Amino acid sequence: MSTAGTIDRPVTHDPKKQAPMKAPTSEPSGSAISDFSTTGATGSRQNRTREMQLIPEALARAHMHERLREAEQHRPAARLIAARRMQRRAERASLRARRALAIAVMQ
Repeated sequence: MSTAGTIDRPVTHDPKKQAPMKAPTSEPSGSAISDFSTTGATGSRQNRTREMQLIPEALARAHMHERLREAEQHRPAARLIAARRMQRRAERASLRARRALAIAVMQ
């Protein structure tokens, strides 16, 4: 059973295999450009398809760069927190050493 395709469900999605569009009879002849070629339209359609296929890759790349930038911004804060933690640990060790020295001197 061979049925003609509709706009929503064309027989084929390949533009080269689709039937050429017929000029409507309501327009006067010669009103449109007579030498119309489909090679430019097909080429631009293929380029658009290629560009559309590359959109997720570009989005992922932009997302990755944004995450790297955020990580670079958070690094100094993380270093500051680690430095304060090490400073408190060093101060406690210093106090323990002082106490041990004072106890040793007292005896």
